[in-house]
Amino acid sequence: MRKSSACVLSVVLAGSLGCLASSAQAASTVYQAENAALSQASVATNHTGYTGTGFVDYVNTVGGSIQWTVNAASAGPATLTFRYANGTAADRPMDITVNGASVGSTSFPATANWDTWADASIPVTLNAGANTIRATATTATGGPNVDKLTVVTSDTGGGPSMAVAPYEYLGWGNPQPPASVMSATGVTWFTLAFVLSDGTCNPKWDGDRALTGGSDQAAINSIRAAGGDVVVSFGGWSGAKLGEKCSSASALAGAYQKVINAYNLKVVDVDIEDTEFTTASVRQRVVDALKIVKTNNPGIKTIITMGTTPNGPDSTGADLINRGAAAGLDNDVWTIMPFDFGGHTGTMGAATVSAMEGLKAKVKSAYGYSDAVAYTRVGLSSMNGKTDEAGETVTTTDFQTMLSYARQHHIGRLTFWSVNRDRQCGSGSDADSCSGVSQSVYAYTKIFAQYTG
Repeated sequence: MRKSSACVLSVVLAGSLGCLASSAQAASTVYQAENAALSQASVATNHTGYTGTGFVDYVNTVGGSIQWTVNAASAGPATLTFRYANGTAADRPMDITVNGASVGSTSFPATANWDTWADASIPVTLNAGANTIRATATTATGGPNVDKLTVVTSDTGGGPSMAVAPYEYLGWGNPQPPASVMSATGVTWFTLAFVLSDGTCNPKWDGDRALTGGSDQAAINSIRAAGGDVVVSFGGWSGAKLGEKCSSASALAGAYQKVINAYNLKVVDVDIEDTEFTTASVRQRVVDALKIVKTNNPGIKTIITMGTTPNGPDSTGADLINRGAAAGLDNDVWTIMPFDFGGHTGTMGAATVSAMEGLKAKVKSAYGYSDAVAYTRVGLSSMNGKTDEAGETVTTTDFQTMLSYARQHHIGRLTFWSVNRDRQCGSGSDADSCSGVSQSVYAYTKIFAQYTG
């Protein structure tokens, strides 16, 4: 996403599973224990290190239980990971049932103390739709303290999907007909930019084009007619931002909701830059608005994308992640934009890998994820060709490095700014409509389109 028009916070709203992956990617969803149905157990906050608003403390007796309702997009294998603490010296095993059938006793051995959390995992098979997961204490000492349940599933489709949704700007940059890009590259999703404020807490394309009835809606219709779908992007560098024009989290959530309703969206991207990103109160407003959106739209997914250093998010980005965790925002994918670094060493591919590892570490620390889950909760949005920074160029070889990294770790998002630029410059072309490097048409898009999780 160009610094002049699109970067820092993207939010994706979609179906029932947690991470925005391609159709063959591992997808994870977090279910907080304090929001589950409890029997002979209660919500507590008297130990540190939990996520969400608390954890569940079992009564010291046989039969106490926590029961979650877990939604799966399709039937198939999954992994249940329970984050727990056991400050005693003895194991506190529990019987795990899926839809009333026991899948076996799971061990919850001692941790260093009640403030030290660990993961216990068990493979299961889920039905399509709603599933009941119950963890029942089997000894007189009861169960461990339980923070949350993470459910990781694996979709089984064969091609790129929401994880590979390259940006296309319909307002300038000589945009290509999206359906022709789909035919030429195999991509099925696009991130369409930008929805801004019309000067008030009201969304319009570029701040002045109506949501419905115009060329933007026609483009969305053409993508869907060809079998694809869209992410709608709020924000960018220029123009009036809803995050600042809306004076409260509830008002901002209402503005997002207007766009969701206008297009029956599965995915929304909020691109927060400049003072939206650097103002702490606005960062908090966005986090709180997304919690409202998730409450009002069951199954919605969110992705938050920010600028980065070669070592990962800066202090402002880290603060945004920590605010999300502290608020109990079950954010699906935290994404960075690894370009416009202001200086780096090595290739842009290597710098991107370094930045991604920094991001993964911060997300893992803030949310208490395992490494495997943390990777599914991070993503990248690169820039193809010459970036906004003099002397900085992202090559197709760099894109291959990013593709390999994504495949190795099953990251939640692999995209870039922008389709408009995925072609060689001709006479009269500007940097918004071409890459600035020698290339074949859609060379960058075709690389990321290979990502299937």
